[in-house]
Amino acid sequence: MTGALVLLVVLLLLTLRQPLLVILLAAAAVVHIVWGKGQLDYILEDMWISLDKELILAIPMFILCGGVMTKGSTARRLIDIAAALTSHLPGGLAVACVLSCGVFAAISGSSIVTMLAVGTVMLPAMTAAGYSSRFSLGVVMASGTLGIIIPPSIPLILYGLVTETSITELFIAGIGPGLLLLLVFALYAMWVNRALPRTRFELARLRHALRKGIWALLMPMILLGGIYSGYFSAIEAAAVALV
Repeated sequence: MTGALVLLVVLLLLTLRQPLLVILLAAAAVVHIVWGKGQLDYILEDMWISLDKELILAIPMFILCGGVMTKGSTARRLIDIAAALTSHLPGGLAVACVLSCGVFAAISGSSIVTMLAVGTVMLPAMTAAGYSSRFSLGVVMASGTLGIIIPPSIPLILYGLVTETSITELFIAGIGPGLLLLLVFALYAMWVNRALPRTRFELARLRHALRKGIWALLMPMILLGGIYSGYFSAIEAAAVALV
């Protein structure tokens, strides 16, 4: 009975073209009123139990870290290194976008922050270099989703909290699929844009980019190395990234 009522409410709100947040809140309210008998203390108890976990502290710190990097020059330095490495490849700028998103995601843990930070720089650059607007937007959006999988991922932290799974094990499990997706995106970008003109690889350009962005490039290694070696936890890793 409760399931049918929830489905009816969801279908009605979808018909009325309501936002997803309103639909989810309405469904939760129906379940609470019918199945939970409208007792407010159940909701308060569940909220307290869900929030009374130290690991949640890592989430706002990673988000703040991503915000700081977006406003600063970290994204620009990572993009310069990636562009210097891939300039001689077909679709080199798109490959640089994929690599930059992968590295940035390994620092911020957020897909949205990754797309904003890298996309604001790479989207106009790719369009100006002759890439189609559709492809440029697609590669930014697709590469930005690497933040969901590549550790330290905020969704993986939330999943670990809900399911009581080891966050470190989840991070380790995300490395393989994340790198595989990164490779597939890069190969696709090279194939689709194989006819575009390339530029010559310049060692001096790479040295200059590394000199400016070496700490940004080393940050994922510091974070993940510290977590996996046991030197610091996910919360401490977020603090290290922010500092």
